[in-house]
Amino acid sequence: MIKRQTFIKIFLFVAIASVSYSCLVPEKKRLAQIDITEVGFGIDSLLAVQLGADEYGMKTYVLALLKQGPRRLMIDSVTATNLQKAHLANITRLADEGKLVIAGPFMDNTDLKGVYIFDVKAIEEAQKLCETDPAIKAGSLMMELHPWYGSAAIMQIPVIHNKIVKKQP
Repeated sequence: MIKRQTFIKIFLFVAIASVSYSCLVPEKKRLAQIDITEVGFGIDSLLAVQLGADEYGMKTYVLALLKQGPRRLMIDSVTATNLQKAHLANITRLADEGKLVIAGPFMDNTDLKGVYIFDVKAIEEAQKLCETDPAIKAGSLMMELHPWYGSAAIMQIPVIHNKIVKKQP
């Protein structure tokens, strides 16, 4: 059995050694910087930088409205089916490249067919990306482009979407 005095000496030695060690060894770099502000608690500054957020948690995108093109009604059904497949493949490619954050069709029957949100700085860059779409090249669709200011959190949608999608188009 260890005497009480010996136990206290061992305990003090371990405690002093632990404190001394922690003073000598530098801390590991933090993975996230937490910023407590008046607006909210636990702001992830590194995530904000990664997503390109400004101080409001927002960023600029280019919004594209897909509209019925001038040749849409002139295209036969086989060609239309092939154009749709190529259009969807182009959407997938742009998303995989990180240029296209959101894409989807409107569900009503109007001249407005869908929407894209591009993670690009300039309308000219979005225009070049639109020109790679086979449906636009064929005149089945056309794009109307606008600068748009929205939440930088939108950049997380592709990551989340890939975790829930069961079937690719």
